[in-house]
Amino acid sequence: MKIESTNVYVGPNLFARFPVIRHILDLGELEHWPTGRLGEDFIAPLLKKLPGLHEHGCSYREPGGFVRRLREDEGTWLGHVMEHVAIELQNVAGSDVSFGRTRSIDGQPGFYNMVFQYKDAAVGREASALALSLLHSLLPDKLKPKDAPTKEWDFAEERDRFIRYAQRREFGPSTASLVKAAEDRNIPWLRLNRHSLVQFGHGRYQQRIQATTTGRTSNIAVELASDKEETNSILRDLGLPVPKQIVVRSARDAVRAATRIGLPVVLKPLAGNHGRGVAINLRTDSEVEAGFEKASEYGRTIVVESYIEGYDHRILIVDGKLVAAAKRVPGHVVGDGKNTIEQLVAIVNDDPRRGVGHEKVLTRLELDDQAQRLLAKLDYDSSTVPAKGEVVYLRSTANLSTGGTAIDVTDIIHPDNREMAIRAIKAIGLDIGGVDFLTKDIAESYREAGGGICEVNAGPGFRMHVAPSEGTPRDVAGPVIDMLFPPDCPSRIPIAAVTGTNGKTTTSRMLAHILKMAGRTVGLTSTDGVYIDGKLSVPGDMTGPVSAQMILRDPSVDAAVMETARGGMLRSGLGFQECNVAACLNVSADHLGLRGIETLEQLAELKRVPIEVAVDAAVLNADDTLCLQMADYTDAEKLCYITMNPGHALVKQHIRAGGQAFVLEQGMNGHLIAIYDNETHTPLLWTHLIPATIEGRALHNVQNAMFAAALAYNMHISLEDIRHGLRTFDSTFFQAPGRMNIYDEHPFRVILDYAHNPAAIRAMCGLVDRFDVEGRKTIVLSAPGDRRDEDIREIAGIAAGHFDYFICKCDDNRRGRGVDEVAVMLKNKLLEEGISADQIEVVPDEQEATARGLESASSGDLVLVLGDNIKRTWKQIIYFNSGAKVEDSGKKTTAVMDLPDTGDFSLDADLEIISDERGVRIARDEGD
Repeated sequence: MKIESTNVYVGPNLFARFPVIRHILDLGELEHWPTGRLGEDFIAPLLKKLPGLHEHGCSYREPGGFVRRLREDEGTWLGHVMEHVAIELQNVAGSDVSFGRTRSIDGQPGFYNMVFQYKDAAVGREASALALSLLHSLLPDKLKPKDAPTKEWDFAEERDRFIRYAQRREFGPSTASLVKAAEDRNIPWLRLNRHSLVQFGHGRYQQRIQATTTGRTSNIAVELASDKEETNSILRDLGLPVPKQIVVRSARDAVRAATRIGLPVVLKPLAGNHGRGVAINLRTDSEVEAGFEKASEYGRTIVVESYIEGYDHRILIVDGKLVAAAKRVPGHVVGDGKNTIEQLVAIVNDDPRRGVGHEKVLTRLELDDQAQRLLAKLDYDSSTVPAKGEVVYLRSTANLSTGGTAIDVTDIIHPDNREMAIRAIKAIGLDIGGVDFLTKDIAESYREAGGGICEVNAGPGFRMHVAPSEGTPRDVAGPVIDMLFPPDCPSRIPIAAVTGTNGKTTTSRMLAHILKMAGRTVGLTSTDGVYIDGKLSVPGDMTGPVSAQMILRDPSVDAAVMETARGGMLRSGLGFQECNVAACLNVSADHLGLRGIETLEQLAELKRVPIEVAVDAAVLNADDTLCLQMADYTDAEKLCYITMNPGHALVKQHIRAGGQAFVLEQGMNGHLIAIYDNETHTPLLWTHLIPATIEGRALHNVQNAMFAAALAYNMHISLEDIRHGLRTFDSTFFQAPGRMNIYDEHPFRVILDYAHNPAAIRAMCGLVDRFDVEGRKTIVLSAPGDRRDEDIREIAGIAAGHFDYFICKCDDNRRGRGVDEVAVMLKNKLLEEGISADQIEVVPDEQEATARGLESASSGDLVLVLGDNIKRTWKQIIYFNSGAKVEDSGKKTTAVMDLPDTGDFSLDADLEIISDERGVRIARDEGD
């Protein structure tokens, strides 16, 4: 059994609405060896190594269901077993996942789609790799592959290594609690690095945290809290209880300072944390000197302060309010009269709540130098057997990071102590702060019982509060999220997802333009690139989840328009968990036969994913049956239909029921886009007033405009802003490159379009038919090389009845085809359709074919160029007969022209040479 390919889906996808990993598995010979045939020699060891598999319900949906499947007469196949093992391994490592699905692939015996849920992609992939190794190790020798684990392979060791790896990648308890609090409030989050930097919210509404430090935490306050001397001084000046303090830099000075303050004293690094280097209750000069040496390991500047008797308490303040208080007990063991201290430490560390560092709610105890010194004071060592009930401390400080425990005391803290802690945090200026307060009894006022503040902490840990060793767990993360996102404060920017076979880019650009005209700062992903507020940020085909997250992370964006193409969804899923509005424009033959999508129905199922995650509105093409069927799969609050048929029976019924629809109606002045919503009828705009429709001739752009308007309407954009946006959006190269760009500056008309599938070719042919053309109609015809032969032939067949002359070319990227293979296929189909051979040319190179089309045109002709390299082809068109030569380096397109008296020079292709009565000048053209 081997993994043939892997997809990591980061968001909603074809298989689930949440992140999953998909493997295509080749079982090979094991296709003939289900678990029923492998028998108990395989099943029993598997269940022994992973007993949690007994709890998997599988198709029976009850504990024990999966084991029943293993032991049924035929059993189940190993792809399915691997799915469950990968899930269970993640469970063992602490990831709460349960979803999985394994299905055989039609027409490919032995091949399976194996899908399983993950929390961390790297951990998920490690889990599946370990699952495969485990299954191979359990196979009979005759079935083991060459790369199967050897007999020396130790699963328990590998499992523990995997668990440690997974735990290293997990959020710490504090960050995890904040993420959970955000999820509980339906606030989206993005992990920005492999540590604890997290973004809550999207776009302009985002807030960031790093552990428990927020983007609002004052840098000055953090610096003050890190400087124990300054903190002590500020709090003392406010009359708050703090110990006497002197800063020293030598052991000799430390002894002098201790004498001045009065023994016993505490020594600690000036800028230390987590209790590192702290020595307390030092009563002799030699102890002070030893404490100085230990503290010096963590900093050159050391604080000597008076020792305050009492228990160590951590008081947590968030946004000026006390949210929790805990009494911290130093790491210790309790004697039982039988075991040594070393054995007692091992027993304590067996507690599953204890881990290394901050990975779990408690930290493992260590018998290190500090522990040995404390034992030595008692004349003990690690082999001593303490009496039953005797408490033996292994730490002098009560930090959880050094093995301490915590007891919640929130409900009993005295009001004076509460107010004291709040004043201390406000004095330092922290939004989130922890006060370390020593007192014999937190329930008594510090004014009577004494006590003092020994530290103020920026970025305090939450785990002692969310999971105390004793007492009530406190929701301390919730107040932080409520501080960052007060009531009625948004955390999400509106997201529109646009999918379909044709028209996605134009519709997305139209919608982005409407939103921009309405005053929004728009983030747009499209096949042209990522645009922020109308400016190109990242060029290229950016319609996948990576580009979506670029938009959601940008702090200037307050509305997102996501063109969502099949390729990105197939590779990685969506880049967002939900969207406000989603539209599916159409579903027609394109890319069929690629990446497992063989039929239109399968393509429609993929295009349905954004519709399934829309929250406010799903906008569907009622004139497309496959789109119409998606209505059964949406949970959106509104369902909006788009139709160009005012007599559409289903849409009429929908309108009568109070539903929403955008309908193209015939009026006195032509076609009118009308809105039906909640039993009201509102005229929106005459189509001839929308420049992108070319006075209503371009019906496909009429439909695109209807979709853009419907999406904007459901994003609560005013009708006036929608009208203004549509009336100021045109099909120039500047606003919609490669989308029906018309150039009329030659004696003949040229149209450049990126149409590359049968439906798009049909739309362009229909547009050409609606033009009054005096001369000849020429098409520079092509098709992508990775399309099926029948799709390429269909493109030629559609074009055959609409043009007088045909120049057949290939795209720059042949996509696995021969140098002229696509062009010849197009020619042969044209000949089959009855086109005369003298009406057809084969010019495989796109630049040469475009030049040939332009050179052969006469006054009054129309030339339609189906371009691949859109920018270069547009330059060819606008510079034709100008004397400029367009050159394309692959990275940059330039125009070189020879001008009288100026010599040769090179001009960036986003500039235009203009020659008129005012002379020769250079200006930015409409291409950029």
